[in-house]
Amino acid sequence: MRELKAISLFAGAGGCSLGFTQAGFKIVYANEISNSAVETYKNNFPFTLLDDRDINVIDFKLVLSEINLKEGEVDILIGGPPCQGFSTAGSRQDTDPRNQLLKSYLKALLVIKPKWFLMENVEGLLTLKNGEFLHETLKELENLGYSFRVDKIYAQEYGVPQRRKRIFIWGNNLGIKISLPEPQHILTNSIFNNGVSVGEVLKGLPSPKEKHTITNHEYPNVSEINLKRISLLKPGQTMKDLPEELQHESFKKRANRRVADGMPSEKRGGAPSGLKRLKINEPSLTITSAAIREFIHPEENRPLTIRECARIQTFPDNFIFKGNNQQVIQQIGNAIPPNLARVFALHISSLGMDKVNDVNIIAGLQDFSLTKAQAMSPALENTFKLLNNLKKRGAIYQNDFIFEKSEAIL
Repeated sequence: MRELKAISLFAGAGGCSLGFTQAGFKIVYANEISNSAVETYKNNFPFTLLDDRDINVIDFKLVLSEINLKEGEVDILIGGPPCQGFSTAGSRQDTDPRNQLLKSYLKALLVIKPKWFLMENVEGLLTLKNGEFLHETLKELENLGYSFRVDKIYAQEYGVPQRRKRIFIWGNNLGIKISLPEPQHILTNSIFNNGVSVGEVLKGLPSPKEKHTITNHEYPNVSEINLKRISLLKPGQTMKDLPEELQHESFKKRANRRVADGMPSEKRGGAPSGLKRLKINEPSLTITSAAIREFIHPEENRPLTIRECARIQTFPDNFIFKGNNQQVIQQIGNAIPPNLARVFALHISSLGMDKVNDVNIIAGLQDFSLTKAQAMSPALENTFKLLNNLKKRGAIYQNDFIFEKSEAIL
């Protein structure tokens, strides 16, 4: 079998790159602009051509020349533009300059013309501008000749020990029908507690207090007041379960603001939970850059260490991070979990890397899955309608091949 080649944009620390490498892909070129993430990537992927320039100044025709490939010869383009502009904790404005980076990804797609692409982002992308931002993005993908899916991916279904939800937009220009990988764990209840547990993934790590050689496996001194708070938290409890006198002032103010000021939910950020003790027999909450400040070990009275967060994100212990603690936890929180990337890499490889012969390919939205919840917000309902209309314009499938509508109807 020939070597499969991938390009990674907005590569970060390399979570997606690691998963694809584990699945047999060679990352021939990567782009990342954050200095600390660049150093992490260099350290773990020394044989990849790494470009640390702003993506907007890169001539991808020259990049293809540097890696001795032509347009259409790259097997897959992977990576996700920085997502904070779409986050419910951010401004969620389509004019946010961070959101323009998604358009930069599309421009790269236009030049490179990979056989497949996989783009990851946060849930906020679904409802930005009531779904119109996503709708316009998908129409651009259609214009570029790709057929694709949009899926909300629940990472714990695929062996990641955390309740992490992300949006995947992925597709090909080969005429291949796309299906989701078979889940390893089926989510059957509203709080999604099944899957790999925190206890399983942290097993074997020494205590941070012991002498060891594992990097990033320590935690800062805990203040007396925080130690008191932590000691009272039972598994699954958060700041709101503490006596009022122990609740942080900022937590009390924020909790009150959420009910008193009438601010729209998309402007208010996440739930004001502050400290949270994880449950040892359940998957973790989503690892973010706040995890080492807020997530409490399920059995010990201390915050999680960076290495524990990395394990929950499925980074192996020999993956070395560069930068200060805040830079490193941000790299980890922003990453696509390597195990999740590997599952999709193997699945895409199994679907095929060659154009389907004698098929008249219709570009457009093949299918989508936006939520497992029983109800949708008004904004998500609007997104559903927009995508459903886009899907009706797209391909019709018979016997796993793509046909023009006129052919299919006949």
